[in-house]
Amino acid sequence: MSHIAAPVLSALPADWRNALLLGRVDLGDGPTPILVSRGEVFDMSRVAPTVSALVAGGTFDTAAGQSLGTLESLDLSAAVDAPARLLSPIDLQCVKAAGVTFAVSAIERVIEERARGDASKAVEVRGRLEARIGGSVRSVVPGSAEAAALKEALIEDGMWSQYLEVAIGPDAEIFTKSPTLSTVGWGGPIGIRSDSTWNNPEPEVVLLVDADGAIVGATLGNDVNLRDFEGRSALLLSKAKDNNASCSIGPFIRLFDDGFSLDDVRASDVTLKIEGEDGYVLDGHSSMREISRDPTDLVTQAMSEHHYPDGFVLFLGTLFAPTKDRDEPGRGFTHKMGDVVTISNPRLGARDWPSVRRCPASMRAHR
Repeated sequence: MSHIAAPVLSALPADWRNALLLGRVDLGDGPTPILVSRGEVFDMSRVAPTVSALVAGGTFDTAAGQSLGTLESLDLSAAVDAPARLLSPIDLQCVKAAGVTFAVSAIERVIEERARGDASKAVEVRGRLEARIGGSVRSVVPGSAEAAALKEALIEDGMWSQYLEVAIGPDAEIFTKSPTLSTVGWGGPIGIRSDSTWNNPEPEVVLLVDADGAIVGATLGNDVNLRDFEGRSALLLSKAKDNNASCSIGPFIRLFDDGFSLDDVRASDVTLKIEGEDGYVLDGHSSMREISRDPTDLVTQAMSEHHYPDGFVLFLGTLFAPTKDRDEPGRGFTHKMGDVVTISNPRLGARDWPSVRRCPASMRAHR
């Protein structure tokens, strides 16, 4: 019987004893970068003070670190006052995200746009759009001649959208999800703006990229989204995406090695489960096999001519778009306080958020 707390054990990759994991813990002296190899935890702070600096070093040699014992004996927890608190696995990296990278998400974004952020209009708009453009969007390669021809046809039909431009055009949507050092780690509650009435989690694979643009590992993430805000105007994207506790990743970065590579990411399925205090349960999934752009293309577009001296993480998008009604028929899904959200993949582990909380939409700085 393992001594590690059951929730933490269940959050690890199924083959965690054979995985090389990168993370951060607070043992009482502040955030510490760690490596987990063959189940043993190594304090790497004598090599580099931050995860970003450790990644910049280019090698992950546990012999240069200090053993903290086995992962079981460390008894990791998400509690703020825990002796060994598991933190978000990144620190100084920029937090970037790719949007509309799956056909389903492209159609849902157009639905939000045409419904003007009103959930009650989504069912009618969804049926009309799916029948007209669903198959076409799924069948073309972004940036191809066929995609350009489809664009012209949809413009003539009055069905074109800014979201379809980034779905099938040459340029992917790449945006900044949240500020550096703002991500929530394993077990931390996620936040929803108090004035949002139509919102959802977005289960995604997240890549860790170094300053040279090399992909060094992957993890899981929740790109919490406010559909009512973005639906009213794409210019409200920052309010729809960047809010207190709206970006969660972890529990660890799984580094690429002989047993885990980018091809495993390309073939991965991410599952999601939402359990509400009202008895509502929603199960969903997102398959990376259905992504419209290869992860390397998205990383190249994110990097572009920009420079990220501390590297960055990149959310790859999701095909998950919840439409199962929660309250009134036709209004689909939205979060409620106390929802438990679990995102998982056998090779990356599980992201478990114990609750959804409301965050004040605004606060006065002065009286």
